[in-house]
Amino acid sequence: MQIGVVGLGRMGGNIVRRLARAGHGSVVFDASADAVAALGREGAVTAGSLKELVEKITDRPRAVWVMLPHGSATENAINDLAAAMAPGDIIIDGGNTYYKDDVRRGKALAAKGIRYLDVGTSGGVWGLERGYCLMIGGDKAAVDHLEPIFATLAPGIGTIERTRGREGRDPRAEQGYLHVGPCGAGHFVKMIHNGIEYGMMQAMAEGFDILRNRNSTALPEDQRFDLNLGDIAELWRRGSVITSWLLDLTAEALATDERLERFSGHVADSGEGRWTVEAAIEEAVPADVLAASLFVRFRSRQDHTFAEKVLSAMRFGFGGHVEQGRKPGG
Repeated sequence: MQIGVVGLGRMGGNIVRRLARAGHGSVVFDASADAVAALGREGAVTAGSLKELVEKITDRPRAVWVMLPHGSATENAINDLAAAMAPGDIIIDGGNTYYKDDVRRGKALAAKGIRYLDVGTSGGVWGLERGYCLMIGGDKAAVDHLEPIFATLAPGIGTIERTRGREGRDPRAEQGYLHVGPCGAGHFVKMIHNGIEYGMMQAMAEGFDILRNRNSTALPEDQRFDLNLGDIAELWRRGSVITSWLLDLTAEALATDERLERFSGHVADSGEGRWTVEAAIEEAVPADVLAASLFVRFRSRQDHTFAEKVLSAMRFGFGGHVEQGRKPGG
């Protein structure tokens, strides 16, 4: 299949590359001419504008994947694409858009005959090799039409043990992609995913902070332990119940820099944690851990601890997120 891709940053560019490996074609556009040219040299069809991108897509119906920061950048791009597209065409928002914006946008585009999919995309900078977990909301017929695209981007079952008792359930879930509901549902599921991620990261970060401070002179001498955090992180990767990708990333960071001196501990939040807590309030669902982990990120911008350095290391590991005011690798 052929698809348009708008936004060629850390994830968008690798989406194009993963699709190309499976024989799918892409027409690409980005505000950065260098990013467009780089993918052009790798075989993608390039466009100098959104209108030109739509014109160069030869498949019908046309489909365009938008991979931009949530807010005005995505809103403006989708409006411009819609003006150039025809009824039956499909616009995909793969960024981290607020799900209520998806609901509004889906209705507005449907009035023009354009189908809209919101695709929560998880995989970060590792998606090219590992694949992307895709949480898809929107029109079922559009999802079915783009099945080859989603199946290619998803990680597949891989080496993960199959879950007992899943007979008769949607087989796409264990492949790493799923149509979860109507417009807005995809980004809602991704939003909760990221809220949970905040809590998991916070628990791990606090645990390593407690380990690190066990040699404090404030403790009785016979209860002080000078613990090797890098080795403990590696130990826990081997058969413990907290084994996870987040632990893998933490172990990797500690292996090369046990004091995490290249991180200040200034931890940003990209929106989904706030939206998750707002949803919990709307539903009157207690979310103590998720709310606390969000507030810790706010505090980290004023007062840093080792735990926040661990959080920064994990965020850099899975998403390439650089602390505010620092350059990559700085």
